[in-house]
Amino acid sequence: MKFNGSDSYVATQDLMLAVNAAITLKRPLLVKGEPGTGKTMLAEEVARAIGMPLLQWHIKSTTKAQQGLYEYDAVSRLRDSQLADVSGSEKVKDIRNYIVRGTLWQAFTAEQPVALLIDEIDKADIEFPNDLLRELDRMEFYVYETRELIKARHRPVVFITSNNEKELPDAFLRRCFFHYIKFPDADTMKRIVDVHFPSLKKELLGAALKTFYDVRNLPGLKKKPSTSELLDWLKLLVAEDIPLEALHSKDEKVSVPPLVGALLKNEQDVTLFEKLVFMQRHNR
Repeated sequence: MKFNGSDSYVATQDLMLAVNAAITLKRPLLVKGEPGTGKTMLAEEVARAIGMPLLQWHIKSTTKAQQGLYEYDAVSRLRDSQLADVSGSEKVKDIRNYIVRGTLWQAFTAEQPVALLIDEIDKADIEFPNDLLRELDRMEFYVYETRELIKARHRPVVFITSNNEKELPDAFLRRCFFHYIKFPDADTMKRIVDVHFPSLKKELLGAALKTFYDVRNLPGLKKKPSTSELLDWLKLLVAEDIPLEALHSKDEKVSVPPLVGALLKNEQDVTLFEKLVFMQRHNR
């Protein structure tokens, strides 16, 4: 079971090695990188390439580790007990009817091996990763309400993504294989764009990439444009039939590109970029 890339996801050699190392070691693959560099898509493409169903658990600031295992719906049980007739009381007596299985439970009890994505783990409370240490390590957990020990039938291939919003505990990091997705260089970016826009003219792609990296390399940006934003921008350039000349500046200096709102997402960055263009034009 090896990942060798796919026709719809450009994976570098070191990324493929990281995926296969995590599979071999049977450890979660912790993937970090800038937002928009394809961390979530990696899990989707690996699952598709190796022929596994993918279960996804998208983490929010309010998410608790227990929700990934199970939740006991006491409110529904109380309501049913108040409304139930004689025949319905049997349902209320069995607490199992009010246990809601979480994503990890579903992954552990799946009849065939699955891939599991725990997406943006750094959004949750700092204790969240520690609360999952035992479950991810031993692939089992205990249901206190029913006094059951749930063990994984098959060890899932686990992907964990992080945008580096907060540090993860050392004990958690020790149990993962780590990989940082570097921002693609121009050659890798061309391959990525070619997957999404195979018929894009080379001249337009070259000019668009130069403009994109000029914008991205501007010092002081609050949020640098990502790969996904480049793809959105190219989609707009094609849809609006923007001419190649609009992306070229006569003096090879940075100029405000058309539809810049696809690349820069806050007023500070737009203002900073416009100031740079103004200063260059007036040689200040």
